[in-house]
Amino acid sequence: MSRKGWRSGKGIRIADVAHLAGVSTATVSRVLANPDKVRTKTHDLVMEAVQRSGYTPNSVARNLRKRRTMTALVIVPNLANPVFAQILRGIDDELTRSGYGLVIGNLDNCAEREARYVDLALSRQVDGVILMNGRVPASGKRTMTEAGLPMVAMCAAIEGEGIPNVVVQDREASRAAVAYLTRLGHRSLGYIAGPAGNIIAAERLTGFLEGVVAAGLSERDLVRWEGRFVFEAGVAAAEAFLRLKRRPTAIYASCDESAIGFIKAIRAAGVRVPEDVSVIGFDGIEFADYIEPTLTTFRQPLHELGRTGAGVLLKMIRNDMKPEDWHIRLPLSLLERDTTAPVSSRASEMKRRSKA
Repeated sequence: MSRKGWRSGKGIRIADVAHLAGVSTATVSRVLANPDKVRTKTHDLVMEAVQRSGYTPNSVARNLRKRRTMTALVIVPNLANPVFAQILRGIDDELTRSGYGLVIGNLDNCAEREARYVDLALSRQVDGVILMNGRVPASGKRTMTEAGLPMVAMCAAIEGEGIPNVVVQDREASRAAVAYLTRLGHRSLGYIAGPAGNIIAAERLTGFLEGVVAAGLSERDLVRWEGRFVFEAGVAAAEAFLRLKRRPTAIYASCDESAIGFIKAIRAAGVRVPEDVSVIGFDGIEFADYIEPTLTTFRQPLHELGRTGAGVLLKMIRNDMKPEDWHIRLPLSLLERDTTAPVSSRASEMKRRSKA
């Protein structure tokens, strides 16, 4: 049937879409209701027919029958962090494929906002929740778990709550960072930590210390600066670094932002990177590709992390979980760039003199 013979969009029926696509009405229904359970070719064929015909499925009625809102709530600690922005893109891509929308709950360390998101879940205005803040949100004595909604912890694991965890191998990557730096000859290391009490920061610090032990280094070979996952933490660490008489020859920052802040501050003071000090970051944010020199870092699979976590949530909503879906840990990749190099003779001489 030609497009000219079709009725207006409001009069189009599912049978018309099936006829145009050359499939059964049951297949059209399957594509619209569960797009991830049909072949890609069939999905694309039906969706092309939907677009050509102008068919609008009565999603409101269908969702009322299923008692679904077709919406997921994503709790983010701080939306300004570029890491979360990239993860959200992966979440949105996966949810959109299954006809879901998302509501972003930006905590930003605000109790009032947290209470509002708890109320949103308790009133069941969403079908499920993705938590990227490392804990279950609460409002007074009530917690989000009381809603009985499917929940997935992403980025930061939540233990003991019966919640699936989708995270990256933070500890393993931090151990690998120390091994990488020591292979380059660095035996005096600095570490820019993340926020106190943060589970991700704790995992990265644990991995760093495990790497130090494995490399045969001692406490005398280390300098640690407390911080947060922000540029300013790197700047503050740089100011402390510049005051040292015996400076580390390599710095491991627990996030790219603090690494970039550190590099900018020490270069402004005349310290060369990597000739005088090597720097390695963690996250693989896009901005790290464009600074000068380009940052050596461990890149998280942020988009894949978002898609994987959203996929687990959708499985929970559909009661389709498998044992392997409960604990997923994605590997990171080392991007060796221009901020790391073998320890220089100048840096080694400075270290030797400081010990004399």
